Amino acid sequence: QVQLVESGGGLVQAGGSLRLSCAASGRTFGNFVMGWFRQAPGKEREFVAAINWSGGTIYGADSVKGRFTISRDNAKNMVYLQMNSLTPEDTAAYYCAAGRIPYGTLTTQRADFGSWGQGTQVTVSS
Repeated sequence: QVQLVESGGGLVQAGGSLRLSCAASGRTFGNFVMGWFRQAPGKEREFVAAINWSGGTIYGADSVKGRFTISRDNAKNMVYLQMNSLTPEDTAAYYCAAGRIPYGTLTTQRADFGSWGQGTQVTVSS
């Protein structure tokens, strides 16, 4: 298990940007694939993006591709989600997650992530 704490959420106007951060502790950070999920009220938790140790990335819905960028700093045990051109449809609780999968691979599956943060709320006003 790894402990995860998100930060950086808040209220932003449509078209604005936010950068979410996730601090990891407890296990060797580099062994984990890191991901971001989001959950809007009344909806299922949705995969947003993931990044493996070597920096390989994968993104979820087409709606976030080109607007969101996931990155990590293995030396600082941090993972980030840069979100640009935000729309009200991006309003959700955003969760950082960590998982153990074969080295060099990536996953979009919620079941592959065994550790979760408490979430940070992002609200985009129109």
